[in-house]
Amino acid sequence: MNSARKPVHLAVYDTLADWETGHATAYLARAGHEIRTVGVTADPVTSLGGLRIRPDLALDAVRPEDSSLLILPGADLWDAGDDLAPVARKAREFLAAGVPVAAICGATAGLAREGLLDDRDHTSAVSFYLAATGYQGGDRYVEADAVTDGGLITAGPTEPVAFAREILGLLGVYEGEVLDAWYRLFHDSDAGAYAVLEQAGAR
Repeated sequence: MNSARKPVHLAVYDTLADWETGHATAYLARAGHEIRTVGVTADPVTSLGGLRIRPDLALDAVRPEDSSLLILPGADLWDAGDDLAPVARKAREFLAAGVPVAAICGATAGLAREGLLDDRDHTSAVSFYLAATGYQGGDRYVEADAVTDGGLITAGPTEPVAFAREILGLLGVYEGEVLDAWYRLFHDSDAGAYAVLEQAGAR
């Protein structure tokens, strides 16, 4: 573990979508990044898959200057009221401090409501999903598997591998043809990509 490297913070909350961040967190951890879970409070949460997670720390204890990235998975709660509004506000704090944020699925709607997508290129499940939030960034919506702009990564719920690709690229875990090979292996089951990763020692 590189002690000089700041941790990656993964937000966790009830109904979080287990499948959306697994590729990213697993390969960040394999590359030596510490992953710390962050709850709205320190109380345990339960994922959509029934996994019980006790957060490492509560949201109010997380400071952008102590982090290299904040990851926000989707969750039913994003569209069920204001319980996760504090998480979107924390994302605003991170972006204002120049620390990147990665949001997938319902988390993109949370950031839209917070106004964080109005001036950045972004994507999500479908454009009308975000339009329903009443946000002002519809003209910045991009039909793509994942988008990175202004320190913010966004993706839809069916693109966990593309989401991870953007994260791994942003943090310099893999670059260039190695990053492309990693994506082709896990997204396209391209067996030829494995040889590229093996040669680079990036399996």
